[in-house]
Amino acid sequence: MKIAIVGKGGSGKTTTSAILARSLSRAGHRVVAMDCDTNPNLGLSLGVGDNETERLISLREQVDEGDGEHAPSWGEILDRYGTDAPDGVRLTVITRIENPEPG
Repeated sequence: MKIAIVGKGGSGKTTTSAILARSLSRAGHRVVAMDCDTNPNLGLSLGVGDNETERLISLREQVDEGDGEHAPSWGEILDRYGTDAPDGVRLTVITRIENPEPG
């Protein structure tokens, strides 16, 4: 299952995403939360803290500026640019996925 949360700024997308991700994970589902926002704060809402959220944002900025390398696969995106959040959620902060694998 893939779920995307979209809407206007300030409409509660980040809060809704965090609650949904943690709830689904607590219910036994494997959850990967992807923060693609221009102002990525999902890490804070999920509870990974300021330092880890800033680290993920920094990694994304390095790739965007050409100083970092795009990950060639979904697994490598999660390994290189992901972190474990509370309740078993895996979080990644990305801009886009180039050449996505099917599935």
